[in-house]
Amino acid sequence: MVKKFKALSENQLATTVKESAQQIWLAGLGAFAKAQEEGNKVFDALVKEGESIQKKTRKVADEKIAEVAGKAAGTWDRLEQVFEDRVARALSSLGVPTKKDIDKLSKRVAELTTVVQKLTEAQEAAEAAAKKPPVATKAATTKAAAPARKPAAAKAKAAEAAAPAAEKAAPTA
Repeated sequence: MVKKFKALSENQLATTVKESAQQIWLAGLGAFAKAQEEGNKVFDALVKEGESIQKKTRKVADEKIAEVAGKAAGTWDRLEQVFEDRVARALSSLGVPTKKDIDKLSKRVAELTTVVQKLTEAQEAAEAAAKKPPVATKAATTKAAAPARKPAAAKAKAAEAAAPAAEKAAPTA
């Protein structure tokens, strides 16, 4: 190429350089236009790829967060159970009854209340029956009237038994 330039005259050389520069300039403009045109396509493709990567990353991050949250919940549950056990032991050593003990006692009190109520009702019924006069029947009336009509022999016996007592009681004159 250098030999080609030497062979050319100065005027031709200037024209050749000018044409080469013009071609280089036009090639640059074409490359810029092509890059701009392809750049938008490349940019859009990069945005789509970025969105895809973001979705995958978010999915993995959510899975990791769920896994860590699950482990943390399990740890909290175990910690809560240990705490409850220790508090229960401490309360037990102090003699504080548990909910189960109180429920058992409440059930027993309810049963005893029912029994006491039944006994009270039975006693009240018995007292009410004792206060009522007995119902008079024909046979009871006949028996009650019979002692009033004592036979004469029974009256005489009663008088004899009363006479010695009357003599002792009377003063002697």
